[in-house]
Amino acid sequence: MLAFYVKLAIGLCKMEDILYEKNCSLSTYQKVILLTCSTAFILHTIVGLLGYCADQDHRLLVYEYMTNGNLQEHLYSDGTSGNPSILKWETRMRIALDSAKGLEYLHECVSPPVIHHDFKSNNILLDSNFNAKVSNLGLAKLGFDKVGGLVSTRVLGIHGYVAPEYALTGHLTTKSDVYSYGVVLLELLTGRVLVDMKRPPGQGVLVSWALPRLTDRDKLVEMVDPVMEGQFAVKDLIQPETDNCPLMKDVVQSLIPLVKHKKGSKIVSTPDFHHRMVTLKSSSIDSGSSGAGKN
Repeated sequence: MLAFYVKLAIGLCKMEDILYEKNCSLSTYQKVILLTCSTAFILHTIVGLLGYCADQDHRLLVYEYMTNGNLQEHLYSDGTSGNPSILKWETRMRIALDSAKGLEYLHECVSPPVIHHDFKSNNILLDSNFNAKVSNLGLAKLGFDKVGGLVSTRVLGIHGYVAPEYALTGHLTTKSDVYSYGVVLLELLTGRVLVDMKRPPGQGVLVSWALPRLTDRDKLVEMVDPVMEGQFAVKDLIQPETDNCPLMKDVVQSLIPLVKHKKGSKIVSTPDFHHRMVTLKSSSIDSGSSGAGKN
């Protein structure tokens, strides 16, 4: 099945299992082609670009169809008939691992590293088996080095997912993605909406509410399923100072032991793909020159 990826500001339009986008900007169109063509068939945790075409001002991106929609739809669903299903903890942890591996690939296996720049729960898509894939590279930036990947840029992104340091300085790094991943992990662990001003004072913003509880064992048990207690230090991911954030490869290694998998199967970390390191030219991304083709 094919999917035409739709500009998020417009929304997804479904027509006989085909989703389409029209009038995306030329720079976004070419950037997504370059980045996705370079990564889609190397790693199974990035949504695959199946094809693309352009006719004058009309541009089309064709992606694989992800049957179960995006993660956010399931996290905020009540599970009633006609609504997305509620995810079990085992499934949530597998989604956490899959999406971490997607970011790990962008940060560790691409040179220079790719900063997603818009990582959030509705940019994590789920296939028919609830395997997760990272999507929407339209705002992605190339970093200068693997450790920091420092880029100065206009602050973009959804409030609550944006790292405070990036919001204050405009300096974007791979650690900015790690912060956003930590917020998504909190969504997975708590099932809470990112911002809900209908809640009592002090509880409306997920990160602000969660931070003090992550260092209090009793409160942690109250906010997170007891099965997860002590197994993964989420607080390490959402430090306001991004220098304290771990690398995504460390996050992946921490999650692997938590994910149950079928007998005989093996979960591997994306550094196993380093022999297929992808090299990208900064000018190709920044200028919107595609530099990639699709057979």
